Amino acid sequence: MTIRVLHVVGQMNRGGVETWLMQVLRNADRGAVRMDFLVSARERGHYDAEIEALGSAVIRVASPHRPLRYARDFLSVLRRRGPYQVVDSHVHHFSGVTLALARLAGVPVRIAHSHSDTRELESGGGLARRAYLAAMERSIRRFATDGLAVSGAAACALFGPRWKDDGRFRVARCGLDFAPYREPAARAAVREELEIPPGALVIGHVGRFDVCKNQQLLIGTLAAVLRREPSAHLVLVGTGPLQARVEEEATRLAVRDRVRFAGLRPDVPRLLSAFDVFVLPSVREGLPLVGLEAQAAGLPIVISDRVTRELVVVPELFTWRSPQDPSDAWADAILGAVPGRIGAAALARLEESDFALSRTLPRLLQTYGVAR
Repeated sequence: MTIRVLHVVGQMNRGGVETWLMQVLRNADRGAVRMDFLVSARERGHYDAEIEALGSAVIRVASPHRPLRYARDFLSVLRRRGPYQVVDSHVHHFSGVTLALARLAGVPVRIAHSHSDTRELESGGGLARRAYLAAMERSIRRFATDGLAVSGAAACALFGPRWKDDGRFRVARCGLDFAPYREPAARAAVREELEIPPGALVIGHVGRFDVCKNQQLLIGTLAAVLRREPSAHLVLVGTGPLQARVEEEATRLAVRDRVRFAGLRPDVPRLLSAFDVFVLPSVREGLPLVGLEAQAAGLPIVISDRVTRELVVVPELFTWRSPQDPSDAWADAILGAVPGRIGAAALARLEESDFALSRTLPRLLQTYGVAR
């Protein structure tokens, strides 16, 4: 019997969760499990064509902002395209809705998947927001057969501070396929493409431009680095709603010519080979998968202390700073971390860790009901 799984997401773009889901899709035995993706975005996502080429479907429904229409569409999908044995919901608190609908439709395995630590963000919500969150958490506790979280912090955010008392809820690592990091480094070629001199100090970052990723701090940090290391360049990989604001900050601080906005890229391992140091100044995270990729590339990592230590596989690569620290402190950390690349030794440790897809995929499929 082929287990049919419906993943509930917003849109299949090149984010951390979506990239992990694509690695699961590419590597799972399609004779044992068939995965479809339910999205609420009208526009096609970056991964849609590949999903369809692999024999899976991308199914569009109404926006969650139209809950009655969303519920009608969701139930229609389960009825017309099913039966699905599993609904794996990646939409954080809104999983309280999706899992209730899945239970109504008789789906036997209903998973709430937490990828983010939103506790600080949600703490400032008004009365209506707090009521919504409480209702969704009650619904998840009632209708989820399983709760998976990428870290302890992400588990607390969705399942509550006593999540360990409920046997359904557990930390389940999102493993990655680290094979691309065995490829020869493309350091010189990438720097040439980005118009960065061969001997420059390259500071790199990968992430969506939004408040939680805190890229504006990187601009001030670059200005501080340049006062001591005139060759420095900053490469920002990704897109998002705050990119224009970050570009304006680079112009204001007169460092725009030293910043490369690389956009969305399918070749992150290749880009990482061109960096000298990776910087992640996030104000909140669940467990950033790009931090695993930076370790696989053997890069020194200067990282916010708001990020969970559960990320760490190669501790000697890490330097921790508070996002409240001034730019000069971040600049000190960057300059103190270079040179620090350890290459193949780090990759070997990642491939042997609990973050390797070869270890995590069988566990996930077992949760879905696929026999080992």
